[in-house]
Amino acid sequence: MMNKIVGNVTPQERDHIQMLFERRNGLNELVKVLTPDNTELYERLVKDLGETTTKFQNWWDDMAAKYQWESAVNANWQINFNTCEITLVTDV
Repeated sequence: MMNKIVGNVTPQERDHIQMLFERRNGLNELVKVLTPDNTELYERLVKDLGETTTKFQNWWDDMAAKYQWESAVNANWQINFNTCEITLVTDV
């Protein structure tokens, strides 16, 4: 695995993706314990998870376009929430 710092985001941009990251992780944990028996709550959870996942991916797409980060096949970006640095992670 290879990591390469390819850019930074502002603290405000970092705060936004961190909120989405934490929300998505919380919803994913909730999915593990909630059963479809409670149809209304389950449907709300699935809808919220889908919307949050879309917002999460849109943030990465928007920031990649804005900052023109380096990319690679079979690689992904990660953010260091402490430093606002964006790292390209590849399986090399």
